[in-house]
Amino acid sequence: MPAVICGSLAFDTIMTFEGRFAEQILPDQLHILNVSFLVPALRREFGGCAGNIAYSLQQLGGTPLPMATVGTDGAEYVARLNTLGISTEFVREVGDTYTAQAMIMTDRDNNQITAFHPGAMGQAHTTKIAPRADISIGIISPDGRDAMLQHAEQFKAAGIPFVFDPGQGLPMFDGKDLAHFVELASWVTVNDYEAKLLCDRTGLSCAEISKRVQGLVVTLGAHGCEVWVDGDKTLVAPVVAAEVVDPTGCGDAFRGALLFGLEKGWPLVRCAELGNRVGAHKIAFRGGQNYTLTTAQTGL
Repeated sequence: MPAVICGSLAFDTIMTFEGRFAEQILPDQLHILNVSFLVPALRREFGGCAGNIAYSLQQLGGTPLPMATVGTDGAEYVARLNTLGISTEFVREVGDTYTAQAMIMTDRDNNQITAFHPGAMGQAHTTKIAPRADISIGIISPDGRDAMLQHAEQFKAAGIPFVFDPGQGLPMFDGKDLAHFVELASWVTVNDYEAKLLCDRTGLSCAEISKRVQGLVVTLGAHGCEVWVDGDKTLVAPVVAAEVVDPTGCGDAFRGALLFGLEKGWPLVRCAELGNRVGAHKIAFRGGQNYTLTTAQTGL
């Protein structure tokens, strides 16, 4: 059955600076900073959490329904989703604005400087979630602030269980907001840094959060992940990647696998095991949507 994926569709412009930022930025002159970096390598990727999660779920054989907004430059992204067989029923164009865009510059030490323009994502709250018999699950990934708040309420009102995945959007919310998200959600997934921030702001431990939902997943990068259910923690072992090329979109690939397993009624640990396999495979490819999955990679 379909899964509604609330979040962003974005274009990622990724640039490579062959030097070191530290050699170009003088610490004692930051108050008059004026620098320029020559970036001979540049590529543009399809990205955004909703797009990346939908791609992962589609690769696994699921049915994603991304709910997102694009700007007047978004026709190329919409066409790509259609070509992949991903429904654009809930993808809406917003006039007089650009699709969300991230400009990411990386130096030779893998330090990054990123500029993010939310663009059409700021209007994501104007698309509503309504009860529908064929929709079995949803996820709220980083999106416009109003959209995340309203879609959580709408999922709950529609009786659709959902995963709360605040990601880089977590700092937008105070402890009261975050505790309310936990109250509404069926599952929560965060990385280790976000888990610390979530616990600090809500005043709840991971064990306590897990008792308020059906389960909490804390991803640990190359160290696997923690699965918390009713206060008990299970460490799910990592999968060693054949090659480490680009971590962009690994977390989203994991979440697509999580949705796939949850929709099938799997135990949360089994969902996380699949997520680790998919994430370890994705990291060998540049960008968030340039990999393919086979039975050998997923074990399905």
